[in-house]
Order: sequence, then structure tokens, then C-alpha cells
Amino acid sequence: MTKNPTVSVLMPVYNTKESYLREAIESILTQTFDDFELLILNDCSTDSNVEKVVLSYHDARIKYHTNEKNLGISGSRNKLVGLAKGKYIAVMDHDDISQPERIATQVAYLEQNPDIGVVGSFAKDIVSGKKLPLPIEDEEIKMALFFRSSIFHPASMLRKTMFTLAQYEADYTPAEDYALWCRLLPHTKFHNIPEILFSYRNHKNNTSHRQKRLTADVSDKIRFFVRKQNPDLYTEAKQRATSTTRISLFGFIPFLTYTRKNNRSKCKLFNLIPLWSGKTKTVI
Repeated sequence: MTKNPTVSVLMPVYNTKESYLREAIESILTQTFDDFELLILNDCSTDSNVEKVVLSYHDARIKYHTNEKNLGISGSRNKLVGLAKGKYIAVMDHDDISQPERIATQVAYLEQNPDIGVVGSFAKDIVSGKKLPLPIEDEEIKMALFFRSSIFHPASMLRKTMFTLAQYEADYTPAEDYALWCRLLPHTKFHNIPEILFSYRNHKNNTSHRQKRLTADVSDKIRFFVRKQNPDLYTEAKQRATSTTRISLFGFIPFLTYTRKNNRSKCKLFNLIPLWSGKTKTVI
């Protein structure tokens, strides 16, 4: 009997530039953790070179599939989840790069923390080197989810059992990942590993740029349902999000300004001179 892999890496592809696709695939094939399958799903690319690139790799861990009709990103991701045999699901975009130790680090974390259902990591822009700031602990991540996505989807790994609780929803594309996190919010714990395990391409042709207005509109709908479904947590999130205390001299001269936002606080003298800043510990 063939043993199922520990990890299924899911990579939907559509008209991907060859150099980007090769870097993405090779970043998975060269992982320090090798007990995985790489499921690549071609969502009816009009560029025939996409298939040629995938088939040029002769690695038994690659499982190549094609859609008979274009399913879009949510439908393709759900199909890949259905094909996956691994205990853990690693998300991978077709034009990004996973650092060599990414899978090993995330598997180790999930093995050691059975209460965590979703683990992400820090990431950086391939071109600028800019780090993507993210909260780390579960309570910080959940508080942030009421306002924005706080797990970077392409750098995430989930227990496959999470998909019995929620799936990708086409109605929320192209923010289907944000909707998934919000659906899972009451059911599991989250964590972001504070290491850069992933590099992403912030280029003009990626979804965040091409569908910026649609993403914003859909995200508003997601925020509506997550706040409605989790009213008590949302009330707490609002209280934590931003609070400002001002102390004035003679009732009108600003003296001290204390601001707390997303579990971080800072204090300024005369609203100009920084006195200190740091993390505020909170407990649910």
C-alpha cells in the first residue's frame, strides 16, 4: 500500500510567465522537507507553454491536472483540496517562491501545536525586499481579521480537516482567502511564524493590482458577515483597534498623547516628540 504524503502543496496555474512558474515549482522541489506531493492544476490556460513547462519536470511528487473548463481561482482551489492526500495543505501561488525550509518549519509547528489549525509566516517582496507585517499570536490575528486579512494566504499551511469546516467561496473571489480565514475564525486557532519563509511578487499583473476595486468591495462584504457572526469578539476588536488618550495643559495645549492600535501603543510629547512605543499585552 502506498503511503500518503504528509503534505499536499496546491498550485493552481493560469497563463503563468515561464520564468515565474519555474521558480515557483523549483522552490517546492528543493524543500528540505521532501514528504509531499505537488498538485498543479491548469485552469484552462490559453498559453500552451504553461503545460510544456510543467511537463518538463520529471519528479514523481508532481501530480499534474487540467480543468475541462475554466473554474476560476476558488473552484480550482476547492478541486485541488479534493485531490489532496496529505494531512496538511500547503498553499502555493504560481509566481511566488517558498524558502527552502518553509514546509519543514510549518509542519514542525503544526505537529507540536495540535490546537493550531492554520499557520502562516512572515513574507517579503521579491523586488523591494520589503517585509509584510503580520500579527503573530492567535488573539492578535483574530482581532485583526475583523478589519483585514491577517494570514498571508500564499504562505499558509492548514490541517486538511479545516476544509470540512469551510471552503473557498466563489462569491468572495478575489478575496476568497480572507473569507476562508473569517469562516474558520470561531473554529480553530491561528499562528504566524515570525520568520520570512516566503517571497512574493508584487507586480502589476497580479490579482491585487488587476482587481483592486473588486477586492475592496468583496472585503467589505466579508467584514460584514464576520462581524455579524462574531458580535462579542468584534466588540472587543473595536475596543482594541484604536484608542487615544490626550492630556492637555491649561485645557488646550497638547502635552501627552497616548495611542493604542492593534495591541501596540505609543506616547508622544506635545504630539510631536516620541517618548516610547511598544507592544501592549492583552488577554481574551
